[in-house]
Amino acid sequence: MASHRTHSWRAFCASIALVAAGTVATAEPQHGIAMYGDPALPHDFVSLPYANPDAPTGGRMVTAEVGGFDSLNPYITKGSVPWQLRYLVGESLMGRSLDEPFTLYGVLAESIEAGPNREWVEFTLNPAAEFSDGSPVTVEDVIWSFETLGTEGHARYRGFWDKVESLTEVRPGTVRFNFNTADRELALLAGLRPILKKSQWDGVDFSQSSLDIVPITSSPMVIADYEPGRFISLERNPDYWGADIPFRRGTFNLDEIRLEFFGDETPAFEAFTAGEVNFTREFSIARWDSRYNFPAVQAGDVVKSVLAHGRPTGMTGFVMNTRNPLFDDWRVRDAMLHAFNFQIINDAATGMAQPRIESYWGNSPLGMQAGPASGRVAELLAPFANDLLPGTLEGYALPAGDDSQRNRADMGVALAQFEAAGWTIQDGVMTNEAGQPFAFELLLKQGSSEHVTMADIYAQTLESMGISMTIAQADGPQYKERTDAYDFDMTYYRRGVTLSPGNELYLYFGQENVDTPGGRNLMGVESPAMDAMVDQMLNSPSQDDFVASVRAMDRLLTAGRYVIPFYQWNVSRIAHDKNLHHPETMPVMGDWPGWQPDVWWYAEN
Repeated sequence: MASHRTHSWRAFCASIALVAAGTVATAEPQHGIAMYGDPALPHDFVSLPYANPDAPTGGRMVTAEVGGFDSLNPYITKGSVPWQLRYLVGESLMGRSLDEPFTLYGVLAESIEAGPNREWVEFTLNPAAEFSDGSPVTVEDVIWSFETLGTEGHARYRGFWDKVESLTEVRPGTVRFNFNTADRELALLAGLRPILKKSQWDGVDFSQSSLDIVPITSSPMVIADYEPGRFISLERNPDYWGADIPFRRGTFNLDEIRLEFFGDETPAFEAFTAGEVNFTREFSIARWDSRYNFPAVQAGDVVKSVLAHGRPTGMTGFVMNTRNPLFDDWRVRDAMLHAFNFQIINDAATGMAQPRIESYWGNSPLGMQAGPASGRVAELLAPFANDLLPGTLEGYALPAGDDSQRNRADMGVALAQFEAAGWTIQDGVMTNEAGQPFAFELLLKQGSSEHVTMADIYAQTLESMGISMTIAQADGPQYKERTDAYDFDMTYYRRGVTLSPGNELYLYFGQENVDTPGGRNLMGVESPAMDAMVDQMLNSPSQDDFVASVRAMDRLLTAGRYVIPFYQWNVSRIAHDKNLHHPETMPVMGDWPGWQPDVWWYAEN
């Protein structure tokens, strides 16, 4: 673990060290592009460093998924789509390396060229690129994809499109983006949008498609079969156009990737023990230590792997929706945090084996530092000092909790904060001055048994304070519909962040799209300071400014008390069939989209 984190730090520092010397302008077409400095891999690289270019093809990987689906289009807001499809069936102009904080290499584009300040970027298509039906990928498809995703697609695509001044074919096979905003990251984001086949959608309402249309893409994998709510089977395209481009060598080696769907975690795990599923991730160390001793493990037919990574913790927990007046007051949110006795809940969930998430960029050099803000972080936050919540500048740490059910110290703080916000216990019920009881609903996805267990313990504590928390479970489509509409008081929340944060932070925490349906700002953050820190980060003139702006954001979010954090996963625990293999070299980002199932292969021992 320690050595891997050191590797992560060195890779991170190396990737942005050139910023201090100024921006490196791209003077001619290149094979890749980095947010700061130059790509680590040369133009004639053979494969990604964490892929095996000699991996055999064949075999299958079968995973168990809890929930269901009612759409196969991951590019629109409507419908419930397995999250994996966005990564498995889509293909973009360039692909992201998981071993460098933010570096892209050519996929559909064989080269990239950018302006001195990245005010424009050009991509030249690989003339061999074609869709899975054998038709060529054209500049017309590229332009249509960006326009359609930017206006009718999922909210995640719209912020970028608003910053595009023009998109044109400047010469045969080359498309040029001119931007209307100073933002160095836009040139890279342009390389990551999925490219779809324009003619497939002629006469079709793109925003309303569901199971009736499977998007045609140029990916190595194609959806071959599916049954709503039961399974999706993706097969390797034997005629895939890009098998020999460097970015793809040694990837997508499996003949089939199959997603099996189950109503909850119990039958999903039973399917794994029975051999119907051959790959699973375990997020509870208690279950890892107690349940993974069935005969196939003992016989060596199932391998247990613990894999380190160097990415930030991100944030996982129960998020409070500040659009609801109940949670708009930071003192109420602070009280809710103090009422959540992490030690008792962590003991029940993991046997105290996993530490708590302390901030959004914890476990990384971008995480906020203990104590008062200082240096450049303090300078960046100073203009907003009058509006910052307590703890942002002075320093903030989560309530410690204790190993007793009563948790007197934290409960005392919680009651004091409720009272400061106008809530007191009257006749055993927490009420406000208008006599309204403090009652709310925790919305969870059906089958989330571990989260229900934690919620039950939390509900008992709240009940002792006169607070009524109702736990509601919704199936996949209903859960998505409600969270897309922000129709919840509190819900489960998971937000991954990276060593190279960028424009996605506007979607996660920006105020401009706070009420856009299907957005990702579930907590409803509306903070000019947060937007200013994202702006600062995207246009940082130096390494120090970049790091300081992210650390400032970490303070704003953590002291904002929007989420009741759970425990962190600084390693991945994976159990799989012994015939499934991955390279020994792990990327800095570890077990992350782009690594599994991408670089795995099947070979009988």
